[in-house]
Amino acid sequence: MSAAPQTRPTACLTLADGTVFYGQGFGATGETVAELCFNTAMTGYQEIMTDPSYAGQVVTFTFPHVGNVGVNPEDDETAEPVAAGMVVKWDPTEPSNWRAAGALKDWLARRGRIGIGGIDTRRLTRAIRQQGAPHVALAHDPEGRFDIEKMVARARGWSGLVGLDLAKDVTCAQSYRWDEMRWAWPEGYAGREGPGHRVVAIDYGAKRNILRCLASAGCEVTVLPATATAEDVLALNPDGVFLSNGPGDPAATGDYAVPMIRKVLERDVPLFGICLGHQMLALALGAKTIKMNHGHHGANHPVKDLETGKVEITSMNHGFTVDSQTLPQGVVETHVSLFDGSNCGIRMADRPVFSVQYHPEASPGPQDSYYLFERFAAAMAARA
Repeated sequence: MSAAPQTRPTACLTLADGTVFYGQGFGATGETVAELCFNTAMTGYQEIMTDPSYAGQVVTFTFPHVGNVGVNPEDDETAEPVAAGMVVKWDPTEPSNWRAAGALKDWLARRGRIGIGGIDTRRLTRAIRQQGAPHVALAHDPEGRFDIEKMVARARGWSGLVGLDLAKDVTCAQSYRWDEMRWAWPEGYAGREGPGHRVVAIDYGAKRNILRCLASAGCEVTVLPATATAEDVLALNPDGVFLSNGPGDPAATGDYAVPMIRKVLERDVPLFGICLGHQMLALALGAKTIKMNHGHHGANHPVKDLETGKVEITSMNHGFTVDSQTLPQGVVETHVSLFDGSNCGIRMADRPVFSVQYHPEASPGPQDSYYLFERFAAAMAARA
């Protein structure tokens, strides 16, 4: 009986501490350097890869079945993948879904994103949890040629996300209108019609499904770039202002975002923030943010509403958090993570200004928190 043929590794993941993982590459070839995180969601790998909040990160998927539903244009959260690469336990399977318009491997190759399969993702996830999100170099070479020493050096030399403003890299180039609503059977995505609440959405890396949720809640949405000034925002005479999700260090983005938000708050219009937008609001109100050990990335995170006692299962993607110990007087902590007690929501005590750390639009994830968009719409209606 002849021995089984040996398969040469075609991809390599090196951590800054010198740990090396070999596997089989797919998608684009080449090399990239980023922070490594893990995501525990069981669905939505396409939405995760196209979520702008993952800029500067390689994502380890803890769920082993990746690729089985293929890819399709409707599930992109932005025009191109933003995550630097993906790590999976098994090679992506062939698509088996009626909505599939292509295979994950081909999609990644066309979009210039590297994948590596055949990795012990449980071991990798434990390492991330215990040691913190590491800097890594990920390479894919069909010939299996890797200079490990140089890859480790690149990982060690990468500056990391602290102090890095990535919102400018993923924001829109110019303002635009948005009227597409949430997906519904059998129509798919329908356009919103008729008058609505005028909402200015600041794009720090906005996911399309967030904008769809605003439209479905009755909002006429105008999206502005991350660097928009208070004068740009107020010139549109908004009924409300929305601060989107996004990547990078909130303190760095706050250099230009915080002055804008403070001036908008002087006009006393309803304001709603999500993820990086939540952190921007907290900074504008006088709180501080800190880097987390490994962040929150997944679609199964329990969050408690401190004002109702209810628990929501939420979708999260963030590596920084608001330090609740620094919240000033007049700012109320509304939500906390039941995993680690970190801050997940705030509101101003005397006006309709609130934000949450998690993603109430899901995509992927549960829809327990959609009511927040309706709360925002109700706040604008009350001011009309």
